[in-house]
Amino acid sequence: MADAARSAPSEGRRPPWHPAAAPLAVLVAGAAGAGYLWFTDPHESGHLLPRCPFRYVTGLLCPACGGTRMTYDLMHGHFAAAWLDNRALLLAAPFALALWGRWTVEGLRGRFYRPRVAPWVQVLILLTAVAWTVVRNLV
Repeated sequence: MADAARSAPSEGRRPPWHPAAAPLAVLVAGAAGAGYLWFTDPHESGHLLPRCPFRYVTGLLCPACGGTRMTYDLMHGHFAAAWLDNRALLLAAPFALALWGRWTVEGLRGRFYRPRVAPWVQVLILLTAVAWTVVRNLV
């Protein structure tokens, strides 16, 4: 997977915001969501938590179903429960965290970061998500 850190977007013009603004906004939103989730057990019903639209419409589990429960379990140190909530998402989380970290570091250095993912990697990710969806709904 090749990536590139650039000093400005491809249009050649610099946007009016600092390159670190977006990743830091994601951090603030994530911290706010984690703060709410810390006190809200998604294993119990009756909480104000989003429902999966795919599951709502089809009744099937999507590749990310269980992600909220997984995050709650990870925050509370229940690693085995997090594994049972969504194995694929748990395995993918460190990669997403690494991408966010790189995005933040580049932004703090004053550079815009846009990861470049090879087309074959995109296909592999899509096929893995489809396979995970099929397997978790059959088993």
